[in-house]
Parts: sequence; structure tokens; C-alpha cells
Amino acid sequence: VAVLDVDICGPSMPRIFGVEGEQVHNSGSGWSPVYVTDNLAVMSVGFLLSSPDDAVIWRGPKKNGLIKQFLRDVDWGEVDYLVIDTPPGTSDEHLSVVQYLSEANVDGAVIITTPQEISLLDVRKEISFCRKVGLPLIGIVENMSGFVCPKCKTESQIFPPTTGGGEKLSQDTNIPLLGKLPLDPRIGKCCDEGKSYLTEVPDSPATKVFVQIISKIKEHCAKLRSQQESDTGERMDTA
Repeated sequence: VAVLDVDICGPSMPRIFGVEGEQVHNSGSGWSPVYVTDNLAVMSVGFLLSSPDDAVIWRGPKKNGLIKQFLRDVDWGEVDYLVIDTPPGTSDEHLSVVQYLSEANVDGAVIITTPQEISLLDVRKEISFCRKVGLPLIGIVENMSGFVCPKCKTESQIFPPTTGGGEKLSQDTNIPLLGKLPLDPRIGKCCDEGKSYLTEVPDSPATKVFVQIISKIKEHCAKLRSQQESDTGERMDTA
């Protein structure tokens, strides 16, 4: 699995994966990504900054140039999945990724929202963007979907779904709902500490939803790959 962080102004992947401070090396085959484990590689502008506190103050052309370099010059090796983390919105980063990967048989985008209408307003624009540029949509994930107290097991809606949340959005847009991820402070703690939440808290409700979401995405990609191979009569490269 390769993870490409194209959130140029707010690169958080190095911290989340616990590889902050690592350096990217350049060789004849291109940039070498940072390996979290033997089968998980990460590339981010965060590795190119002299300090995690440095601000990246770039206009569009420079952002686009770096994203192009990330896609063209990083020596990922053989990968089964390339996961691209983008910032919120529909701006330079999104347009660049879609443009540069237009011939790459991209499996699709996963849309992340929280239950409240103020988040759904932006997410509907994301969906509209994907449809306008011809980017397939794999599904919707509702993040921060309720909070279950670890002690008393009472569930509270921190962000009430006043207009139906991700479930209603899924119905209205005919996009599958991949899962509703509950709010768990331990997720944020693991991200801050660069640890895997699934390993640290394997029996939590959120871990079960994470696994469910991952399984649905893998199933979608496998079906798409099989269909493409059937249509072309050729084995497709994983993208």
C-alpha cells in the first residue's frame, strides 16, 4: 500500500504514521518514499520541510508541479493500492490529481463527511466536483457518527444529523454508505502518537467499522478490476 499526501499546506501523514522527521532520498530511480512497514510506504511534502512548523506558502503552479513530481518521480515499486489523501475542498490539489491520473484507471474517490449539515454542504460540492470531472465515487464514510461512553456505554450525538447525515446523503446521491465511524478520543490520540488505532484498540466499535469500510473498498476495487479485465481481455495494472 502506498499513501500519497497531497495536502500541501497541511501535511499530516508523517505524524499520523509515526515517521515525522524522516528524510526522503533521491536516487537514479527517483524519490524513495518513507516506509512505515515493509508493505506500507508514504510520501508527503512534510518530509521535505526543515521543520514540522514550517508553512508552505505556495501558489497553484508550484503546488501542481510538486504533485506531478510525486506521481511521476516517486519509486513506489509494485503496489496493490495507491491511496491519495487530499485536503478538503475542490481546488488545485484535486484538479491536479484528477488531471495527471486521467489515463490511470483510477478506482474512485472515498467521500468523508461528518453528520451535521454544515459539513454536508461542503461534501455535496465534492460529489458534484467528482461527477463533473468524471471521477468515480466508491462510497461515503460518516466520521464522528455519535459517541459511546467507554464507561457507561451511553450513546450521545455530538454532531446531530439534523438533515439526515451521511445516510440521507447516500440515499439522495445514490452513493453507497461504506460505514458510520463513531467518535472515539483514542483515534485522535493514536494519530498524535503515530500509532495504529486498529492495533492499539482491536476490540473497539470503531475498529469494527474501520475493518468494514476497508473490506467494502477492497471488494469494490476487486469487482472493478475483474470487470475491466473482462472488458479488455487483458490483465489490468493495479492503480
